[in-house]
Amino acid sequence: MTTTPTTGSPAGTATRLRLRATDGAEVEVTPTHLVVAGYTGRDRAAVQHHIDELAAIGVPEPDTIPAFYPLATTCLTTDQQIEVDGTKTSGEVEPVLIRANGTYYLTVGSDHTDREMEKVGIQLSKAACPKPIADTVIELGDPPALVDWDSIVVRSWVDGELYQEGTLATMLPITEVLDEWDQIGGSQGIALVLFGGTRPLIDGTFRYGRDWRMQLEVPGHTPIELSYTVSVRSN
Repeated sequence: MTTTPTTGSPAGTATRLRLRATDGAEVEVTPTHLVVAGYTGRDRAAVQHHIDELAAIGVPEPDTIPAFYPLATTCLTTDQQIEVDGTKTSGEVEPVLIRANGTYYLTVGSDHTDREMEKVGIQLSKAACPKPIADTVIELGDPPALVDWDSIVVRSWVDGELYQEGTLATMLPITEVLDEWDQIGGSQGIALVLFGGTRPLIDGTFRYGRDWRMQLEVPGHTPIELSYTVSVRSN
């Protein structure tokens, strides 16, 4: 599947994504907005504790909880290979909600981030890396509906080793995260892609690997998978 920049609204450049539904039907979406959400845990005390831990190592605190980081849609990609500038970058598995074509779609993505730049600014660190998403989506309808959000399982692997695993029960449902963003960003009805936040790392340590694999498992559906390889641009 392909990712193609197109001319967008005054808000920015739209990106055409050619995807496929789980039933095999082709899906083309052209979002004009990309938003990455962070600190989306349901336990606000635990979220604040994590923010305090990051602040201790120089990562700036967010202005809001959840935090929202609008990015150019040109960061989106379905390619299986991405290029980055830094040597300390890593991915994180996230549920991804797409609003387009009068409906909603769910897929899996990776919030690949430059961890060195994160100490300068989270917005910059996220904008520094492509945002891979799977080319397979589950259509949710409008309004988006899932039977049991808390039973969805996400996993990630780096260089073949399990990196993250667990249900989304500890995270705010992505539909609630979208509602919060629509209120803050005034983007009701606008075609967008929303990364809904991630689970903690299994060992709590960032890994800067080459080969990444992400999986989102929704009951009643075939697991959606995303795989990509990272290379560092030569200066």
